[in-house]
Amino acid sequence: MEKTLQQQIQELKKKRHAVILAHNYQNPEIQDVADFVGDSLDLSIKATKTDAKTIVFCGVDFMAESAKILNPEKTVILPDKTANCPMAEMVDAESLSWLIKEHPDAEVVAYINTTADVKALADICCTSANGVKIVKSRTAKKIIFIPDRNLGLYIQKQVPEKEMILWPGVCRTHHDIRKEDIILLKKKHPHAEILVHPECQPEIIEFADYVFSTNGMVNHAKTSSIKEFIIGTEKGLCYRLEKENPGKKFYPVPTAICPNMKKTTLEKVLKSMETLEPKINLSDEIMQKARVPLQRMMEIE
Repeated sequence: MEKTLQQQIQELKKKRHAVILAHNYQNPEIQDVADFVGDSLDLSIKATKTDAKTIVFCGVDFMAESAKILNPEKTVILPDKTANCPMAEMVDAESLSWLIKEHPDAEVVAYINTTADVKALADICCTSANGVKIVKSRTAKKIIFIPDRNLGLYIQKQVPEKEMILWPGVCRTHHDIRKEDIILLKKKHPHAEILVHPECQPEIIEFADYVFSTNGMVNHAKTSSIKEFIIGTEKGLCYRLEKENPGKKFYPVPTAICPNMKKTTLEKVLKSMETLEPKINLSDEIMQKARVPLQRMMEIE
C-alpha cells in the first residue's frame, strides 16, 4: 500500500531529526502534521527549546528568520520561499535608520513581523501577545513602533504615558475586517462573544468584547464558560479552536484569509524535508544584531 503524504513526512521527520512548527493560520492538514502549533511568540520560544537539528517552519518568512536567528547552528527550512509577510515588507532598514536619526532619544520596538535586517536596528521586539508589556518596560519616553499602526494605536491606548511614533504599516488581512462583518455575525449569533486581534482597526477593537493575540484567543476559549465566539482574525485559527474545544462554536470572518499563510502544502513540506531546501540563510552579522532584541523580548516573558 502506498504511503500517505502524512506518513512520508513523519518518516522523514525522524530521519532528518526534524521538528515541524506551524502557525495558527496554517491550513488544517499542516496543523495536523506539526509537532507544535502556536503564534509567533510561542513558536519562537519552542524553536529555542527543541533539540532537533532541522526546523521546518510552516508560516511566513519573518517567522522562519526568527527561528534561524535564535538557532544559528540549526537548519531552518521554509517550505515555500514565496510565503512572505507583506506587512513586514512595509518597513525597510534604510528608511528606519533615517527615522532613528531624527529621534535619537527614542527606542525602537519592532513587532516580530519584521525582516531580520530591520530587527537588527531595533532595541527590542514584541508580539501582539506581549506588546503592551514590552512598551511599558522601556525606560525611554519616546517609542518608535514598527510596522503595524493598528497594533501601535492599541498599545498607545494602554500605555498613554509613552509618546509613540507609529510606522504606517498594516496587515491587510486584519485591516480589511470591517465592522459590518462583525455586526452581521453578531446578528446571526447574538450570544457569541467577539474576540479580535489587535492588528484590526480601532473601531473593530472598540466594538469587541476582548482583544487577544491568537494564542490569547485559544487560552480564553478553553477557560470561558461561553459556548460561541466570533473570531476577528485570520480564519485558519478556527480549525485549532474547534479541535481543542469540542462543544463550542467559532464563527470566522469569511474574508479574513492570509494568502501567504495558505501557500504551505503537504507536498511542499515533504519536498523541503527531502531536499532540505529552501533554507533560511542570513549573515552572521545580521543574526548577531537581530538576536539581541529577540532575546530581550524573551527575557521579559
